[in-house]
Amino acid sequence: MTMTHDLSGTILVLGGARSGKSTFAESLFESCGSAAYLATAEALDTEMTARIERHQSRRGNKWTTLEEPVDISAAITRTRDPLLVDCLTIWLSNLMHLEKDLEMETADLCQGLQDHDQPVVLVSNEVGSGIVPENKLTRRFRDEAGLLNQRVASVADSVYLVTAGLPQKLK
Repeated sequence: MTMTHDLSGTILVLGGARSGKSTFAESLFESCGSAAYLATAEALDTEMTARIERHQSRRGNKWTTLEEPVDISAAITRTRDPLLVDCLTIWLSNLMHLEKDLEMETADLCQGLQDHDQPVVLVSNEVGSGIVPENKLTRRFRDEAGLLNQRVASVADSVYLVTAGLPQKLK
C-alpha cells in the first residue's frame, strides 16, 4: 500500500542518521513540476563531498539547488518555488561554528516560514534520543538541536518522524 502525503504549508521531517528522512522529504515533491533544494552543507572534506554527490545524484534534474550554509531565512524569502531545506542540524552546526545568536536565527527562520507562501519541507536530525555526550560542546549541540526542532515544529503545519525508512505523522 502506497501512502500519499500532502505537500502544503510547512513540513518538518525528523529522523536519525540514515533513517530515510531526506528520501522521504524528497518524495513529498513527486507531484511538483519543479522545486528548489536549499543545501546547508559545505563540501569541506572528502566524506562530505561524497555525501553531497549521493544526494545530488538521487534527486535528479527537477530541482534547482541553492547552496546557503548560514542565511537560510533570506534564501527562503527569495525562493518562489516549493522548497526543501536539508538540513537544519548542519545549519545549526554552521551557526554555532560562527558563534551566531541561535535564538535570533531560529526566530528569523520561524518568521520566514510563516511568511512564505509556498510549501517548505525542512529536514532535521533527531539527536536527543541517544546517550548523553561526554563533552560540553556536543551536549550543547544536542540541546540546541532539540530546541531548534521544537521551535520549528511549533510553526510547522505537519511534522513527521522517520525511523528505518518509515514515516510517522506526529502533527
